Amino acid sequence: QVHVVESGGGLVQPGGSLRLSCAASGGITEIYLMAWYRQSPGKLRDWVASFSSDDFPTYTDSVKGRFTIDRDNGKNTIYLQMNNLKSEDTAVYYCRVLMRGGDYWGQGTQVTVSS
Repeated sequence: QVHVVESGGGLVQPGGSLRLSCAASGGITEIYLMAWYRQSPGKLRDWVASFSSDDFPTYTDSVKGRFTIDRDNGKNTIYLQMNNLKSEDTAVYYCRVLMRGGDYWGQGTQVTVSS
């Protein structure tokens, strides 16, 4: 009943920007954590940024100063503003919603940074 959908990915040149969105809908309960992960071919899925229920954002070191995570007032939608993108940011970006009674993932959105 819970659906998690990412959007906003695409092709961008190095130094460019993208804004990703993640919308959770359906049987939303108490949300403990909403987070962004990414996965490149041949690599494990890595945590990028998260927004906990206390509204405190955290980031992996490689994106600090470039990426910003934020949410709407209802805490069922999060965003990832990605600036100064690098080729190593190329990956499928996934949204994770950890809530009371479940742990849900979106289908992912492709981000490609290339000249």
